[in-house]
Amino acid sequence: MKYMYVLFLGACLAVMALNAPAKLNQNELNVSGLKNFQINSETMVSAGLPDNTHLEVLAKSGVNRVVDLIPGDRQAEQQIAESLGMQYHNISVDWHNPTLADFERYTDIMNEAKDNGEVVLTHCKLNWRGSAFTYLYRVTQLNEDEATARADMEAIWTPNETWRDFIEKVKTAN
Repeated sequence: MKYMYVLFLGACLAVMALNAPAKLNQNELNVSGLKNFQINSETMVSAGLPDNTHLEVLAKSGVNRVVDLIPGDRQAEQQIAESLGMQYHNISVDWHNPTLADFERYTDIMNEAKDNGEVVLTHCKLNWRGSAFTYLYRVTQLNEDEATARADMEAIWTPNETWRDFIEKVKTAN
C-alpha cells in the first residue's frame, strides 16, 4: 500500500510539472549580438533576426515557439527552429502594409502559446514589427499597462506613420 501511495504521489507530481507554465530561464540566456533583444515577460521575448546560435541559446533557455514576421522564404529558419524542438510560425507582415488579419493570426498563435504555458520569441529583421506586435498583444489581449508596453516598444524604435495608423486600427478593433 505504501508503494502504491508513492507511485500515486509521483504520478501527481509529474502531471503537475507537465502542466506548469514554462518560464524563460534568464540564467541560461546569453544572446549577445542579437539585435534589439527584449524580454517582455517571463513568457514573451522579442528580437531582430536571430542566427542559428541565438536560436539554440533561446531553445535551451526555454523558448518553445518562434513567431517570425518576415515575409519571404523562411524554410531554413523553420527547419532550424523545429530541429531544436521549437514550434515555428511565419506571418508574412508587409512592412508597408501590416493588416488586422496579420495581428489576428498573431493573437491566435500567442493565445495558444499562453494556454499551453509556452515561451514565445517574436522576431523580424530589426524587432520593429516584432516590438509593435508584442506591444499590441500586451495591451489588447493581456490588458497590460499601455504606458509600460509602449515604453518597451519605443525603446526599440519610434513607429512611422504607417505603423502608427496600424497600431490605432488594431487598438480600435480590439
